[in-house]
Amino acid sequence: MQATEVIERFKRTGALLEGHFVLTSGLHSERYLQCALVLQHPPEAEAFGRALAERFRADGMETVAAPAIGGIVIGYEVARALGARSIWTEREQGRMTLRRGFIVRPGETILVVEDVITTGGSTRETIDALRLAGARVIAAASIIDRSGGRADVGVPRIALATLDVPALVPAACPLCAQGVPAIKPGSRKAKDNG
Repeated sequence: MQATEVIERFKRTGALLEGHFVLTSGLHSERYLQCALVLQHPPEAEAFGRALAERFRADGMETVAAPAIGGIVIGYEVARALGARSIWTEREQGRMTLRRGFIVRPGETILVVEDVITTGGSTRETIDALRLAGARVIAAASIIDRSGGRADVGVPRIALATLDVPALVPAACPLCAQGVPAIKPGSRKAKDNG
């Protein structure tokens, strides 16, 4: 799957939004990729999952792990395409952790999958939680890398499409300076003029 096709699928499903947004990282952006809108369509999720899985087919991944909540659907689809197990991490008292009875074996080979990487924070936290539990995280992957390739998660990483979309602290955000209300997609609208 080519990067242009990935972006076209996001546009076709209304998942590429324009405006003033507060990202999960707390940074602000003029563009937002609402992966839930594209992944709500099983054929789209399956296609992205297969495309990511193809990059790792020869690596013998035993498990695919994803940070909740954004990575769960695509993580599952990648695991399904690889014939691997699918698990996820969740925040508990501010830290990513394995919950719901998920455990990993010492040395278990794991691929971490996320929908979109901006700073890589959730992916890094997931990798840390898995390593703490004894797993061997081989690589990371995402549908979209919106860092322009700059996010470092501590393991080799690939994305189906890479965008260079500025993400700014509120104090440096021109839309905040203009008084444009920021929206936190995926939840209720929130004013955050930094």
